[in-house]
Amino acid sequence: MRMRMSRSGGFALVLVLWVLSLLTIMAGSFALSMRREAGIVTGSSDNARAVAIAESGLAIAELMVMNPDPQQRWRTDGSIYQIDYADSKVRIRLLSEVGKVDLNSADEALLQQLMMRAPVDEELQSKLLNAILDWRDGDDLVRINGAEKEEYKEAGLSYQPRNKPFQSVDELQMVLGMNEQIFKWLESLVTVHSEQTNVDMAQAAKEVLYVLPGIDVELIDQYIEARRENAINGLPPPAAPVAFNSGTVSGQAGVNPPAAVISGGAEQKGAITVVAEALLEEGTTATISALVKKQDSTTGTSPFQVLKWQRNAAVNESLFVDEKNELLVGQYAEPEFNN
Repeated sequence: MRMRMSRSGGFALVLVLWVLSLLTIMAGSFALSMRREAGIVTGSSDNARAVAIAESGLAIAELMVMNPDPQQRWRTDGSIYQIDYADSKVRIRLLSEVGKVDLNSADEALLQQLMMRAPVDEELQSKLLNAILDWRDGDDLVRINGAEKEEYKEAGLSYQPRNKPFQSVDELQMVLGMNEQIFKWLESLVTVHSEQTNVDMAQAAKEVLYVLPGIDVELIDQYIEARRENAINGLPPPAAPVAFNSGTVSGQAGVNPPAAVISGGAEQKGAITVVAEALLEEGTTATISALVKKQDSTTGTSPFQVLKWQRNAAVNESLFVDEKNELLVGQYAEPEFNN
């Protein structure tokens, strides 16, 4: 009888131990799951806060571009401005579309100079140049190394050139021979909103200046620094480092001279790309890129029309890297914009 009770008690003890072990495992698993859920919620909350701060940077940029005081008005030449919040900050970069190469208005000589600097071999440079020109022209005549209907068909593509002006920069991705590497290189250098045959060098960002004909590349860094100093002091931009030689640029016949300089602080009436990147104290970031165009105040409640909007847009480089400090023109405390 005692032996039976002992065995029964031993079995009960083992069962209790198993139940306790199982409960311990379940409790640990639940705690781990809750920590993960809390981490996800915190991460989502931080990201939402970073996006909100980036959006506030865009709103402030629109106000500062319209500032009635030319000396206080923000420049749209690739300059960077920073706003400091209590536990975060946002950097805003403004780029005028007239400071880029217009895919539709630029002549063949300027497009050729641009494509000659593309990070691909000369054969592909030529093919892309002529395919771009064939895409935008109004005929079906194939340029040498170009591409019209038949070439797209032979490549197995289900579409053909529009034979009309580009509607967007993204449309470049459809041009025969274009790949992701070249498109990413071109994306920040070209536009369809300038409507100018040339590039306004006073409004061109540093990366655009490096691909333009007639620029003394050894002087670009010096020019950018001088332009930054002038912006800080409310002065017009200095003359661009352009080399002329008997009516040609850098001795290259047929290359267009630079466009006339827009005076520093001039109100921008065309399209502008605004990139705002927020950085929270704990390291969370969010980036918004918006292409906006100032519109007639009588056409709507907003002074700007949004042409393109990208949240958490992929950018080539963060605005907070050390190399971007050379473009930082102004730094503000957030309370300065509360009024």
